[in-house]
Amino acid sequence: MFEEFKEKFIELITSRSFVLMIVLSIAFASLVYRVFDLQIVHGEEYMDSFETRIKKEITIDGTRGNIYDRNGNLLAYNELAHAVKIEDVYESGRYKNLNLNTTIYETIKIIEGNKDKVVSDFKIALDKNGEYYYTVEGTSLSRFLADVYGHSSINDLTVKEKTSTPEDVINYLCGWERFRIGFYNDNTKKDGFIPGNGYSRSDLLKILNVRYDMNNNSYQKYISTTIASDVSEETVAVIMENYNELQGVSIEEGTIRKYVDPVYMSNILGYTGKVSSTEELNNLLETNMSYTINDTVGKLGVEKSMENYLQGKKGSETIFVNSVGKTTEVANYIEPIAGNDIYLTIDKDLQVAVYKMLEEHLASILYTKIINAKEFDASAVSASKIMIPIYDVYIALINNNVIDIDHLSDEEAKDNEKAVYAKYISKREAVFEKLRNELYEKRTVYTDLNKEYKVYESYIIDKLYQEGILNKDAIDPEDKTYIAWTTDETISAYEFINYCISMNWIDVSKLDIDTQYSDSEKIYNYMVNYILDELYKDKGFIKKIFTYMIKNDEISGSAICKILIEQDIVELDESEENKMLSGVTTAYAFMMARIKNLDITPAMLALDPCSASCVITDVRTGDVLALVSYPGFDNNMLANGVDPEYYAALQEDYSTPMINYATRHKTAPGSTFKPVSATAGLMEGVISTATRFTCTGLFDKVAPPAACWIYGQGAHGSLNVSEAIRHSCNMFFYELGYQLGSSPNGYSSDYALSRLQVYADAYGLTDLSGVEIEESMPSFSKTDGVRSAIGQGSHSYTTVGLARYVTAVANSGTCYNLTLLDKVTDRSGNLLKDNSATVRNEINMDPSYWRAIHQGMREVVESRSDYADMKIKVAGKTGTAEESRNRANHALFICYAPYDDPQIAIATRIAYGYSSTYAAQTTKDILNYYFKIEDEEELITGQAQVLDNVTTVTD
Repeated sequence: MFEEFKEKFIELITSRSFVLMIVLSIAFASLVYRVFDLQIVHGEEYMDSFETRIKKEITIDGTRGNIYDRNGNLLAYNELAHAVKIEDVYESGRYKNLNLNTTIYETIKIIEGNKDKVVSDFKIALDKNGEYYYTVEGTSLSRFLADVYGHSSINDLTVKEKTSTPEDVINYLCGWERFRIGFYNDNTKKDGFIPGNGYSRSDLLKILNVRYDMNNNSYQKYISTTIASDVSEETVAVIMENYNELQGVSIEEGTIRKYVDPVYMSNILGYTGKVSSTEELNNLLETNMSYTINDTVGKLGVEKSMENYLQGKKGSETIFVNSVGKTTEVANYIEPIAGNDIYLTIDKDLQVAVYKMLEEHLASILYTKIINAKEFDASAVSASKIMIPIYDVYIALINNNVIDIDHLSDEEAKDNEKAVYAKYISKREAVFEKLRNELYEKRTVYTDLNKEYKVYESYIIDKLYQEGILNKDAIDPEDKTYIAWTTDETISAYEFINYCISMNWIDVSKLDIDTQYSDSEKIYNYMVNYILDELYKDKGFIKKIFTYMIKNDEISGSAICKILIEQDIVELDESEENKMLSGVTTAYAFMMARIKNLDITPAMLALDPCSASCVITDVRTGDVLALVSYPGFDNNMLANGVDPEYYAALQEDYSTPMINYATRHKTAPGSTFKPVSATAGLMEGVISTATRFTCTGLFDKVAPPAACWIYGQGAHGSLNVSEAIRHSCNMFFYELGYQLGSSPNGYSSDYALSRLQVYADAYGLTDLSGVEIEESMPSFSKTDGVRSAIGQGSHSYTTVGLARYVTAVANSGTCYNLTLLDKVTDRSGNLLKDNSATVRNEINMDPSYWRAIHQGMREVVESRSDYADMKIKVAGKTGTAEESRNRANHALFICYAPYDDPQIAIATRIAYGYSSTYAAQTTKDILNYYFKIEDEEELITGQAQVLDNVTTVTD
């Protein structure tokens, strides 16, 4: 039978009709292919051998340029990484949003299940209480809201849109008409849809972040949106295993931005991120029309200011994919061009060393000032004599989130943690019971409450303001009852709240209550119950309870120290740990050892002092060699999509690490300003180098009289200008300021200020310093010409501004626009730009005047015992600036060296650093490092030292 079939089959395939049929079939297929081969950009479908294919025009980003220091050390670069992306390939219909949101959620769970992070560039985050908050403010917030509500300009925002709360924005975007994030079914109607239904607030925010980004990309067909930018091989494997179920999700290879030594350099380099608003995009398009909303750009620091150099040129390619998304063909490839490399004037090794020295000196001040006491009355002593009780250290560990109080109730909490939590629960119940009693029955007058419950009741009223329940705009600040609560403290919280209700100072729209059927008592009851319920979960209030548990010895210092061990916050050898756990080591000794060894850093405690800055310049060129801000932050955690938990922690950190203390933080300059006043006096002819004023300790030509720092201890006597700088004699400069303001018509403070300002401007103290990163504008004093001459009044300058000023002093009159940029090269190393600082202006002053100022600054340093062993000659000026009577003074020191042939200038500021002595001692170590007078190991020991306990102000 087989042979018979074989013969018939051969006869068939050799027949003319069969061959003709085959030929015609091939011809028809070819015709179909040509008919449907529609070469249309951005993904039109066509038939290839009867299979649907999609053509896509793909943009390929050019690699971002690298950043190096002046010596060629790498600071920022790109690293290959896998990204998880999603493309909107979902069919329109009732369930499109549900399907898309579900896919995003499932993808996020896969990513986080492998301990990878999802991208978070949305401008709303969750705070410590699990509440939504904006991560931007001011104009940036308005721009975000305009984008949310679909306006091209912030001027188009309605009042309601402009005043939207984060919750309003979340509900709007998750609503039925927008992204419909929340579970629903066939029976769900528009009015019955609940935004976020079925999701936690955290998961909702992550899904919304992706949907919002997808929406921003929606005008570009077939553009994918990043869910996670740097995922592990484990995540890649799971995504690929679930490829068919995760519709539109793909793994793409790209690059992520990486930073070397991030904490030390972050305030200079900044970080990258996606374009976050249409306004930001429009600004970028003004310089380069190829930018899109999906691009990664510089967001802060050098990454932002030098975007035009660093951003690569895009390439492109055409790809064809089949119906299941598999690439079948690649064509028309145009290679992208990498961005240019930039070299900074910064010396990385110097930058890192100075950062470490600042941290060690801050720790040394704390180590010197902490005492074994429960309390210290700062108001009873001068600023230089303020001490820090050890109980403040224990409390700071809670308040600045070093200790994770949430972990105390965790299943994995250790025995001591559980014991502390049990005590907290008992205390919390007692506090709330007493507060209810006070707010309903006892009604104690505020002034008669103990300090603890004053804090609690004040927190309650503040919370009512924060929630918008108490309407600040409606309150009459002159109202007697309002004054009785806020100033006189002669009424109870019960009376004050009820009075606010009677005066319609309550915004009842913030309460879920029908006021039409509610009397004052019901409104009051609802308010109290509402606010107490809120306080139960309010982290700020919880920390207040912990604070008083520590103050009242309900939680011991030993218990706090043991939590540090249990939560792995500090690492100890077994012997030291056992001594603490067994009680051999006291809590005070244990904590002091942690501070000494920098296991607990000044930034972690966020007590005064916890921040400092230092700027070093080359006085011959205007190059910035180091620009250090302590504390720093890890910009790797913010680039390539912000890590939301890390960002939230930065926002809640009381040491405010994202503030660049070198360029953004301003304080009074104190006596470092005196060389400016000396210049004004000499140039205006008010004094000569031989002019002498007599210091009696008190200057009484103005009211109230102005005292010299030495008043009460003696007087400086007769001084010339050099001697006045050396002794930092306030009275000499009071007299100089007074004479600057004198004319035949008498003394005018405004006249004195106008003449002083000319020379402040000559030193560059009236505008930005020139560095290519974000900087605060300086503020020249607008009040009190006499006191302004010694650096008081309302002067306020950045550290980098003071650095430019002392640079001009050092080089005898060349005021530079300082620079951070050394050169720009292409990726092959070819020089494209050789940059140098520009000269802003020259101060043409008689050489004898310069000698007088330089001599005075040299004598400042010569007179210091802590500089007696200095191997090079240094000239400088100290400064101590008071900001608050209950906090330590700011400590400043400006200098240059070597004195005879200046190479560098330094400005150092320790915020709330007690005395300029500490700033001068810190700077001495920096000088010894720079000039290689001492070995790095001797200067940077990793430990705090006991300092001379400065108790007097000498400048």
